[in-house]
Amino acid sequence: MKSAPTTLAFVESPVQLLNLLEWAHTTTMDLTVVVLSPLDPMSRGQLRRMAELARGEGITVRWEEARGGVAAPFQTIGGLTPLLRGADRIVIGDPFSRYVQLLLALSGARDLTVVDDGTATMEFIAQLAAKEPLVRWHRRGRRGPRDLLFAPMASAARRRLTPSGRRAVEVFSSMPVSDPPPGLTVTTNDFAWTRSRFGPPRITRTSDLVGTSLVETGVVDQDRYIAAVTGLARTHRVTRYFAHRRESTDKLHRLHAETGLEIVRPDLPLELIARRGPIGRTIVSFPSTVVHTLPLALAGTEVRVAVCDIDPAWLTDTASPRAQGFLAGVTGTARDVQRLAPGV
Repeated sequence: MKSAPTTLAFVESPVQLLNLLEWAHTTTMDLTVVVLSPLDPMSRGQLRRMAELARGEGITVRWEEARGGVAAPFQTIGGLTPLLRGADRIVIGDPFSRYVQLLLALSGARDLTVVDDGTATMEFIAQLAAKEPLVRWHRRGRRGPRDLLFAPMASAARRRLTPSGRRAVEVFSSMPVSDPPPGLTVTTNDFAWTRSRFGPPRITRTSDLVGTSLVETGVVDQDRYIAAVTGLARTHRVTRYFAHRRESTDKLHRLHAETGLEIVRPDLPLELIARRGPIGRTIVSFPSTVVHTLPLALAGTEVRVAVCDIDPAWLTDTASPRAQGFLAGVTGTARDVQRLAPGV
């Protein structure tokens, strides 16, 4: 007698695990989640909380210290090989991850699902359709030795992620998808699980601002960013600043000192924080995933999401030439949001 189909998922961030829970909400498949734990404390803390929620949904969660030393990747991959060989479906959150690309190469699963990893999903689909190498949008310059070393693996991963007669590929996303490659199944993530488990929230009379790691990734100049936050806080009666998990402590200290904003380090992805409440009547954000996800998570409430465009003058000299166009696309394709010009 053939056993029931099994699904094996790999996540590396809290948002990936949230979107995996949303995907699991739509299926009855037997699911095991492997958390490839990052090193930074804030991401680890959020992942621990998300893992608790997943277990509460009856999902098997396996925590792997996948980056805990030189030998950790070999131990992790060795321990996962039997699961990889036996899975009928693989679910991933970050197709750009070298770790995930390596695991894909070891899997014989016929079916693949990619759940949202934020705005990277938009870039992934565009690159897949154009048959381009998988490269993160904020990367620039020539490829280094590590890139050349992993190039064959990245190419193999792109082939595995391309639909064919032998392989079904699904993208589960709340992001706008235009011109997907032939054969790719696109399933809409409307945050039904989040809305069924949390809220509705208590709404305050003030506004909240969502932080971004565009400074940390070298895209936006720090002084320009802090000036923009200061202006938005003053104009929109912002009282709280929800820090991105990758924002530096020094930058956050400076933001608090210069703006007086309460700096909040969320213990869960912002979609859950907002739905749980309390949350501001207006949520102000720069171009990011949340301008697409928050209107869905907060559907049926009176919360308004406003997005501030990135002024080209804010970009650093080292920012990728693709940065301005990509960020403008993130904002321009957002639905049910208010557009704010820089400085407004």
